[in-house]
Amino acid sequence: MQKCIMGKKIGMTQLFDEKGKIIPVTVIEAGPCVIVQKKTIENDGYESLQVGFGETKDKNVNKPSKGHFAKADVACKKHLREFRLDDCSVLNVGDIIKADTFVIGDKVDVSGTSKGKGYAGTIKRWGTRSLKDTHGTGPVHRHPGSIGACSDPSKVMKGKKMAGHMGAETITIQNLDVVKVDAENNLIALRGAIPGPKGGVVYITDSVKA
Repeated sequence: MQKCIMGKKIGMTQLFDEKGKIIPVTVIEAGPCVIVQKKTIENDGYESLQVGFGETKDKNVNKPSKGHFAKADVACKKHLREFRLDDCSVLNVGDIIKADTFVIGDKVDVSGTSKGKGYAGTIKRWGTRSLKDTHGTGPVHRHPGSIGACSDPSKVMKGKKMAGHMGAETITIQNLDVVKVDAENNLIALRGAIPGPKGGVVYITDSVKA
């Protein structure tokens, strides 16, 4: 990992390339982010950078966090995230990461929390088929049906796809193209969709499979 930034999902729109073709893009308000802490092999056993994003009032931050931000001499931030870069020596505590850290044509991975769907049945959650609606099927059209055998193995196997909580998971979308960068307004446009609702926090890094 060479580059990283945190941002907020603004929403989706479309852009046009030089040939007039429509490109569906997701617009992200990326940064500005500040380096709050720098971890080293000598002190922590590994190298990483702790990045802060989003302004917040001091009254909304607890006492230990206030001391943490005061030690770095930076304003209190709403979100903190660690990134393990290949070379952390290029950045120091207090440095600012802006949207122009990425350029048009870069391949990036984007992580975010997907929309929560609540408690969902097997059809919505896993895409299983429903029973037919006619010929006396009865009130069980969307039921999961059998979940295992009888005497052998006398249990429900692990990993069985059943009803349960759906969504609200960390999802990573890989190899998205950076279509446009507006450094003045801290905006990055990425080709395609990314996880999460509008206003959700996302984490952008250079692609591991590019």
